[in-house]
Amino acid sequence: MKSFLSRFLYVLLLSPGLLFAAEVDGAALSLAWSIPFVGILLSIALFPLFAGRIWHHHFGKITALWTLLFLIPFVVAFGLHDTVAVIVHALFAEYLPFIVLLFSLYTISGGILVGGNLHGSPRLNTALLAIGVALASLMGTTGAAMLMIRPLLRANDNRRHRVHVVVFFIFLVANIGGGLTPLGDPPLFLGFLKGVGFFWTVEHMLLPVLLSTLALLTVFYFVDRYFYAREDELLPSDPSPDSPLKLYGTVNFLLLGGVVGAVLLSGVWKPGAAFTVAGTPIELQNLVRDLLMLGLALASLKITPAQVRAGNDFDWGPILEVAKLFAGIFLTIVPVLAILRAGSEGGMAGLVAAVTHADGSPLNGMYFWMSGLLSGFLDNAPTYLVFFNLASGDAQVMMNDLPQTLVAVSMGSVFMGALSYIGNAPNFMVKAIADQRGVPMPSFFGYMGWSCAILLPWFVLLTLFFF
Repeated sequence: MKSFLSRFLYVLLLSPGLLFAAEVDGAALSLAWSIPFVGILLSIALFPLFAGRIWHHHFGKITALWTLLFLIPFVVAFGLHDTVAVIVHALFAEYLPFIVLLFSLYTISGGILVGGNLHGSPRLNTALLAIGVALASLMGTTGAAMLMIRPLLRANDNRRHRVHVVVFFIFLVANIGGGLTPLGDPPLFLGFLKGVGFFWTVEHMLLPVLLSTLALLTVFYFVDRYFYAREDELLPSDPSPDSPLKLYGTVNFLLLGGVVGAVLLSGVWKPGAAFTVAGTPIELQNLVRDLLMLGLALASLKITPAQVRAGNDFDWGPILEVAKLFAGIFLTIVPVLAILRAGSEGGMAGLVAAVTHADGSPLNGMYFWMSGLLSGFLDNAPTYLVFFNLASGDAQVMMNDLPQTLVAVSMGSVFMGALSYIGNAPNFMVKAIADQRGVPMPSFFGYMGWSCAILLPWFVLLTLFFF
């Protein structure tokens, strides 16, 4: 076994033949290559519904099986060289930065404890959601979600109906709230790295985020008031009696600021230094960013008192689940994105035609819906890049000549990540924490029933208003 690992590491890191990353020609791929990716999505959707115990104990193995069903045929069709290059690119260029950011935000925010408890009334719940929205664009949807979900659950643990509270939390804090700045959500940060101005995003996304927040908070208030007014709503005894609020682990706010600074550093510091791993360039600024974030997370673990994390019921279950699932997703999504990048030459040529006028100009409303619907089921960050590149790929052109198209892609990728549990990583993490706290969260399709009923009509109104 040790000999095999040594040979594999040699092939992976040192083989002189692996000097360039494999470029998958999407025009040559059939839609059959998307089966493993679709298989992971259907597994996430159906196993918890029909075989929850099996899924809970074996979701990592199931995800690995679907991943192998992609990798083995890929080796046969394209060879070991290109397969290794694809794996390294997916892991080093995309998955590891993604999971390092989530790990850091999850770890550090888990060291901040909001002690005490308030009564989970409609007015208080609406205020907590509004605070979460405000935090999401400053510390990212993951950081805000991990900080606010536990106090919200604790405030409502004396109520029979809590599912709607978590569902609206996912809509607002884990998704729409991150639409104001490039720090809020990974798709917008990718746009920032591509050259989209920080304050361009703030200026052009302010109105959509504000309108969406106000509309959904209003709907939530009346839904929550309906349940709160029911005679059987409150439990006979409150598991967490009301007490004054107090913050513990406040040093972690400084560490969160360090994570934000590390992310910004990678966007503005361009030393021009890089090294290559199996054809994938690793730029110095990105390596420094990831190491800084890991260091900050480890510092949080070191300096935060154990009782603070215990007060949050902090454990590694949610982040491990996300890490395993998204490792498979980032690998099996490779052919799907390649087919999309092939444009009119690929198996999804109909999608390209659907977002373009006959004269070649973009259909902004369709960019909003197509980037959005795909973001609901693919990871919204690479989906943003696909449509960004499909429209132009040049940030200056997008900002100056096609501003509405850039707004459409930004809104679709961020807002419609709320359509399913897998549209944005914090969605699944919030669900896992709520399940852990005894909230009977809806199934994959059950959640989509909520999102389609509440969000889709609002997205139609946004289309009419902006596009």
